[in-house]
Parts: sequence; C-alpha cells; structure tokens
Amino acid sequence: MSLLKDLNQEQLSAVMHKNGSLLIVAGAGTGKTTVIAQRIAYLIEQGLTKADEILALTFTEKAAAEMEARVGALLPVSYFDLWISTFHSFGEKILKEHGLTIGLPTDFKLFNEFEQWALIKKNLDKFNLDYYCPLGNPTKFIQALIKHFGRAKDENISPTDYLKYAEELMENLDNMLSGNKNVKSKCKTKKFKTAVNDQQLNINLENFYNADNEFDQNIAKQEIARVNEVANAYHVYQQLLLDNNALDFGDLINYCLKLFKSRPAVLEKYKKQFKFILLDEFQDTNWAQYELIKLLINNNKNLVVVGDDDQAIFRFRGASMSNILQFKKDFPESKEIILTKNYRSNQNILDLSYNFIKLNNPNRLEWQLNQKSPKQSIQNVTGQAKAKSQKLNKKLIAQNEQKGEIEVINKQTLSDEIKQVIEKIIELKIKDKICNWNDFAILVRANDSAKVFINELEQAQLPYIFGASRGLYLKPLIIDVISYFKLLDNYHESRAVYRILNLPIFSFTYQELINFNFLAYKKAWSLYETLINANIWQPTKELLEKINKVLALINKHTNLVKSKTVSEIFLAFMNDSGYLQYLTSQDDQVSKEAINLLNQFMKRIKAFEASSDDKSVKSFLEELSLEIEAGGGGNLDVDLDIGPEAIKILTVHGAKGLEFKYVFVVNLVDKRFPTIERSEQIELPNALIKEILPTGDIHLQEERRLFYVAMTRAKTGLYFSLAKDYGGLRKKKPSRFLEELGLINNNDNDLECSNKSQNLKLTPPAPSLSGKISIQKSITVPSYFSYTQLVAFSHCPYQYRFAHILKIPVSGKEQFSFGKTLHITLQKLFSLINEKKGLRQANLFSSQELAENITLEEVLELYKNSWIDDWYESKKKKEERYKQGQKILTVFYKKYKNNWPKTLFLEKGFNVKLADDYGWNTIRGVIDRIDQVGSKIKIVDYKTGQPKSKLTFDEKEQLFIYQIAVEEIFKQPVASLAFYYLDNNTEVEFLGDKDDLAKVKEKVILTISKIKKGVFPPQPSQLCKFCDFKNICEFRQS
Repeated sequence: MSLLKDLNQEQLSAVMHKNGSLLIVAGAGTGKTTVIAQRIAYLIEQGLTKADEILALTFTEKAAAEMEARVGALLPVSYFDLWISTFHSFGEKILKEHGLTIGLPTDFKLFNEFEQWALIKKNLDKFNLDYYCPLGNPTKFIQALIKHFGRAKDENISPTDYLKYAEELMENLDNMLSGNKNVKSKCKTKKFKTAVNDQQLNINLENFYNADNEFDQNIAKQEIARVNEVANAYHVYQQLLLDNNALDFGDLINYCLKLFKSRPAVLEKYKKQFKFILLDEFQDTNWAQYELIKLLINNNKNLVVVGDDDQAIFRFRGASMSNILQFKKDFPESKEIILTKNYRSNQNILDLSYNFIKLNNPNRLEWQLNQKSPKQSIQNVTGQAKAKSQKLNKKLIAQNEQKGEIEVINKQTLSDEIKQVIEKIIELKIKDKICNWNDFAILVRANDSAKVFINELEQAQLPYIFGASRGLYLKPLIIDVISYFKLLDNYHESRAVYRILNLPIFSFTYQELINFNFLAYKKAWSLYETLINANIWQPTKELLEKINKVLALINKHTNLVKSKTVSEIFLAFMNDSGYLQYLTSQDDQVSKEAINLLNQFMKRIKAFEASSDDKSVKSFLEELSLEIEAGGGGNLDVDLDIGPEAIKILTVHGAKGLEFKYVFVVNLVDKRFPTIERSEQIELPNALIKEILPTGDIHLQEERRLFYVAMTRAKTGLYFSLAKDYGGLRKKKPSRFLEELGLINNNDNDLECSNKSQNLKLTPPAPSLSGKISIQKSITVPSYFSYTQLVAFSHCPYQYRFAHILKIPVSGKEQFSFGKTLHITLQKLFSLINEKKGLRQANLFSSQELAENITLEEVLELYKNSWIDDWYESKKKKEERYKQGQKILTVFYKKYKNNWPKTLFLEKGFNVKLADDYGWNTIRGVIDRIDQVGSKIKIVDYKTGQPKSKLTFDEKEQLFIYQIAVEEIFKQPVASLAFYYLDNNTEVEFLGDKDDLAKVKEKVILTISKIKKGVFPPQPSQLCKFCDFKNICEFRQS
C-alpha cells in the first residue's frame, strides 16, 4: 500500500492501530507529524471512518495547517473538511454553535491579552482593589491579574470556586482563633500534591505563619484579605467579559466543559461523531484541556495521544506535564508504541542529549514506567492492577552512521563570542558546499539576547530572519504607516512628518531634508509649516513639485479622515501615495515580505474596527498608545519559509518542532541558561491546583527539558558558546548544563572538546559566498486551490499574482459586506432551526412544530446582530441597505415559515481531488447549504445582486465543482443545484451531466497546471476597470 510504504515498523503499528487507547511516545526527530498525518489518511482511505468523524487537536494554527496540508496531500479521495485544529479553535467552533444553550452569545468576541488589559483598566474602579492597586501606579498589577486568571482557567477554577476557597479560608481562620487544634494542625501540613475537586477544597493556611513558624493573626488577616481581593477581582473580570459580549482564550475550554457537563445531548452528539480522537504534543496540554478530551471519549476509547515528556517546555503557559505521566493511570489498558528511530541527528548528538535529560529522573515517563516496585509504578485508578506497559527505552537511534560535530566556543567577552559564532557559520558555509543559509540556527534563551547577534550579522552582510513573536509596530514599514496616521491627526507632529518625507516614493535628497529642518528651527516653524510656506523661501521648481505632491496627498486624506475608517485611510495612503506600487515593483520575495507585514497590520486595524464604535484614525492611535503602555509591541507572525534563504535566530521555545543542520546555542552562562526562577507575581493557591505537581526543582527540570529541545534541533553540528565578560562587574560562570554535559572542567573551565577556531578574525563573506545570498526567485505552489483562485487566474494571471501570491490588502466593497451579512444571518437561522429540532427531543412538540416556533422578530434580531458595518460610501446608503436586508429576510421568512428546508449541512467545507500527470490536486470550497429533498440531495448557493434567469456555462462552474465534490463524498448523485437570489427570493435550478462535469475537471486541471509554472503575465481586458489592483498595475487597459 503506497500510503504506508515509507514507514518503519513502529510507525506502521501506530498508523494501523484500530481500536482502543494508544500512547505514542515520539522522541525528537522520529517522525511524529508523519505518523499523525498518515494515521488520519489511513483511517479515511481504508473506509474505517469518515473525515469529519476524526478529531485531531494540536497547539498552534501553523501546526494544524501543516497537518491538514499533509493529510490532504496523502489522500487520493475527496472528503469534507477535517476537524484538525487547535484546542482553542475547537472550543470556539463548539461554542459558536451551542453556546446559546448555556447562556452565551453565539456572536461573542474573543479578547486578546491587550483587550483584557484595556477592559480591566477602563473598569478598574469596579474591582475594589487595595493590595493590587498601588496609588502611585494603579495599573501595575493588571498584567499579573490577567495571567493569574488565565492560570485559574487552565485548572478549570471558576470565580465561584475561588470565592468559596476565600470563604473557607476565613472559616478556618475563625476555627483557629477559637482554638480548634485539628484545623491548625491541618493548616501547617505541607502536602500540596493531592489533587482536589471543586466540592472538597483542601484549604492550606501555611501563609499564616511568620518566620519563626508561629501563627501571626495580622499576617493571617492580611493574607485572607489579599486572597479575597483576588477572588472578587476574578469574579468582576468574568462578569465584565460577559457584559461586553466577550470571552478570553481560557473561556473557550472552560465553557466547553460546562456545556458538555450541563447539556448531555450536545456531548452525546460529539461523542457519536468523533469515532477517533488524536492529540498532538500531549505533554503540552493543561488540566482543563485534558478533561475536555476525556469527556469526548466514547465507549470505544479510540484516543491516540502523541507526546514526549522530555520536550514539555510550556509550563509557563499552564501546560501540565503530569497529564502524560497520568495517561497510563487514566487508561490502564492502553497500548504504548515508542518511536526511537531518529531521522534527524547524528548518534553522538543523540547520546549527549539522552544522557543529559536523564538527570531529570525520576520525573520522567521512562523512569516511572520502568520501576518494578508497585509503589513506584503507575497503577490504574482502582489500584488493583498495574498498568499494562512494555519496558520503556527512550534512547534514540540515529538512522545514519555519520558522526556529528560537537564544539564549545568559550571566549573572553560577549563581543568575541558573537564574532566567533558568526565566523564559525561562515567557515561551515564555505566548507559545506551543499548547505545553504537555511541550514543554520542561532538559538537564544530570551528575545533580548538576539539583538547583539542581529547587529553583528548585519555588519557581516549575512542574511537572517529573527523569529520574534512580537514587534510589528517596530518594523520600519509599519512605523511609516503609523507616522502618516500621526501626521493626519496632528500636522505639527514634526517627527512623523520627517519620517514621511524620508520615504523613497517622494525622492527628497538628504540635503533637502537638512534644509527643511534648518528652516523650521530658524523660523520656529513645525516641519509641516515649513512645507506650506515653501513659496516664502523660494525652492527650486523641482523641489516645489515634490513638496506640492506631499501636501496634496495630506490635504486629500485630511478631508477623508473626517468620515472614513482607519482601514480606508490606510488603503488610501498606500494606493494614493504610490507606496504600494513601489513595494510591488520590487522582487517578488521582497514584495511578499513587505505585503505580509501590511496584511498583519491590516488585521490589527480590522480587529480594532470590529470592537470599536469609533473607527477613526484618532481613536485607533489612542488604542495603539494604550497597547504600547500595556507592554505590547504588536503581535508578529513570522513565516520562516516566506523569504529567501537566511540564518534563523530563534528562542529555544520558538525552535520547537524545527530542525537545522547546524545549531548554535549561545550565551550559556549562569543565570541566563538555566534562568533564575521567577515566581508568578500572584501565585495560584496550591489548594486549588488540580494537576499533580512533580517533586524536586520544577524550574530546573523545565530548563533542562528546554536545553534538551535545543540540542535535538541539530542534525550534523551542535555548537555551544559562552563568554566570561558580559559587561557586568563580575565574570560569568559557565552554565551548569555545560558541566552536566561533561564539556567543561569544573575546576578551571578548560574545554574537554576541541575549540579549533579561537583565533580566527571576523571578516565579511568572500565574493563567492556573497553570491549565494541572492534571493531565490521561486514560486510556492499552494497546497490547495479555490474557485476564487481559479477564476482570478483565468481573468488575468497578473491579478492572480497580486491577490494570491503577494496577497495585497484591498478595500472592501459595500455589496460584499451586505452579502456576507445575509449569508451569516441565514446560517444562524438554519442553525437555530436545527438546534430546536435536535436538542429538544423531550419536548411534546414535533421537530417541525419547534422550528415553526421561530418568529420573524427572532430572524430580524439575528440580522441585526450579524450586520457588517463596513465599506458603505455613506450613512444614507448604509441605512438603505439595512432596510433592504430586512425586506429580503421578511419575504424569505414568510416563504418558508411553515415548511423549512431540511438542511443536512450548513457552510460545509470540502476538499475535492483531481488528478493530473504529476499527482493529485486539491480544490477546496465551502457550500452554503446542503438540503435533503426526499431521498435526494440539493446544493444551494446564496447570491446577492442582479438575479439571473439564464446562466452561461462559466457561471455554472462553481456549482459544478460542488456537485463533483458532494457526489464523490456521499457516493450518490445530486438531484439539483440552485443559485438562490436573495434580492428577489428566486431560485435558478440546474444540474451538471457527465459531459459538463468532465469539461469542468479538464478546465480546472489545465488552469492549475498553468499556475504551477509560476508565470503570471498581464492579460488586459474590459475587466480591468473592475480589478482591485488597477491603481498599481501599469498594464491595465484604459
């Protein structure tokens, strides 16, 4: 079977595992992602289950997208959308559909950390804070409170639980003061390792004792007041979220737990649906997430978890390593498969790493499962039988026989260390003829350590990418945009004006800018006043033209800023100034990097507009200022694959899941790696913690696992660097980890392995090396195609380049906002109908009668809540459209209120497979509605705009593709295709015959083959006047 041909025996066993729970212990580089993707594909291809009966959860959107792409590439069959997502996306999806049944709004907003901070600051007086609200800096502890509330939610601790804990704490204090010795004895117990439930809180009063271990009533009262303050703040915060129609990320899991526990019909629905559940990175789950999964397991217990306790590095995010250690206790009959064949690293690198991580014993799965003593082994819940498990050996075996290079770079100063690291990179690059810059990674413990390496790489003219997750607002391109916003908000903001005058699109010379500044200083003018008074100081004609160009742009947008949203001003600036055209005229890779940043900033702007009534530039700048005050710098989504080849600078956390030929772990000195343990500003009471806490130095064990992750990223070369002098008064000691590895002598810090290049001097790369830094002009073929992509390419390949390669942000359109509003309303309407039919089975009324109970007022309320307020040219036009939508929905309601269509699926995603000479291609789409009419299937697609009574073949193509998908997935013919024109509530029905479908397949495959060539020539036509990119396209037809 081709799907399984490249798997080793352990991987094959994991992929082909059919029923029952399974723990896959997957060491670094053993093909974990391959196993998960191939297992999903195997289950579907073998007909063991359907695509939407598999739930696969992971921790990042990128990992979920990669897994979905891998599965799609493996499957030769069409299928409906997979349930592959992050935990939070899964929770959001469930709550959007069923949250109403537990009193949640289905259109809730999801608050990020800044929005949480802003919510608390705005309502700070409602929290009644004393201990956590110092007079000189009242917002000091907001961030700490947010993190504390998040930790509570990781443990599924509700505000009610916390308030109950505070109340029982006071009761125990009262008992102690009244002389109850039993309570006092209990309070002084230091046992924090017993998990507790919500009903039986284990109250611990250790904090009531002073340094002499004597009970102190004043300390006790202050501590209880503090706990009560936090509990009350948590309660107020949660209520504020609900008052603002919002949830935070922790709520997505906890409300799902509440939903499933309080609405058994909903839980049963998903238990029946998900016949197979897979969890990636199981060691990174928190207590609440694991509880959610245990609820979803059906009687077959088809749960596969994949993880490695030695790579559990996200405790600061609430991850509970105890979950993977507890799995055998929760599922005593589970099978284990150990993946130890490593396809990444050389054996000596693996041996060094393995011997190092064993220092974390006994808090490792390998050690715990291998203990022979019944007291030490993990037993089942009843304690009557030992969990069935094989002898666990996690020593990784390299699948190549080469020996890797392990080297320590030990220098006198930080500057010497940096230069030596970069010199070593250059040396390896010259020596290894087949490697490229993507093969090198510099791993730092914290983002702050990266800056000095970045500066030196720039001086050495070496290409690099810094994988920081924050810093969008510090990118030069984004600073340009923000500066223009500030200029429009205040003409006399001279720093912003100066920034804009420096843009290459305006072509001012350095001398001209100096003269502007001199005149401004001489005349006591702002820089803007210097420009508008240009006639007074009589510039040259050429210079005056440039000045007038800037002033004309500012004047135009000054008029717009009074009535337009910040996103409209953003796009107007990029288009009208010529900045967007300038960026898109660069090499494709340079353009993609710039447009990627603009898209991320546009996403931030749209998030602001979605949550704000005032969508003006001024209001946006105020929120931006508030975000920066809160410590934010703009979330940055760095795509390491988007640009040309480059050295990667990453934190060790950011390098998780990646691999490189040569890895440099830098700054390995005491207190930098491992770091000093910093306790949380507001610690969660141990009595409330439900996970089982490990023994020993938890922080050191986490740092050791992090270091293990850093080492196991390396394929061929692993280099550790350090220095004695980092600028402080004292010399730095080497990291204890280097001593534990046996690479540094404890006595005199001499090296036990060679340091061959201590005396090399840093030089710029040689010409032959520099030539390889050139940008690779290659086109990345998408992993799937959509109907929209195919149409764009057919109309004009150059338009396809702008829209789908560069992904240039574009202005929205009124008709799109209106059409999307109606689509969302109808989706919510039919979801409500299905909810009433499916979840009130105990009701005396029939399903149809329950559906008929839906009123017109409910429909119009759904419409009101779904209204998209963007891109209307005037308030009057917006009001006209709103009334038009009310009329459309009123007619729709009256047409169907006594006989609602029986909908099988709403907004159903699909993946249809079409083969060409080179393999399978995936076409992805979403069907508005699939109805059951008798025993047959009908596909419905909503349309707004001018209704049509007759359709051309090209106009039918979209639904022909839908027909192909549905017939292949359902294995039964479609009875009817229908465009439903909402403007006049009419339908146009048709059906594709064999010749129609064959013609569409042929056309789609031909279009895809052209896209894959990576050539996108302009194709000017009458359609140019409707193109979103006409203003930046020099080939447009006039």
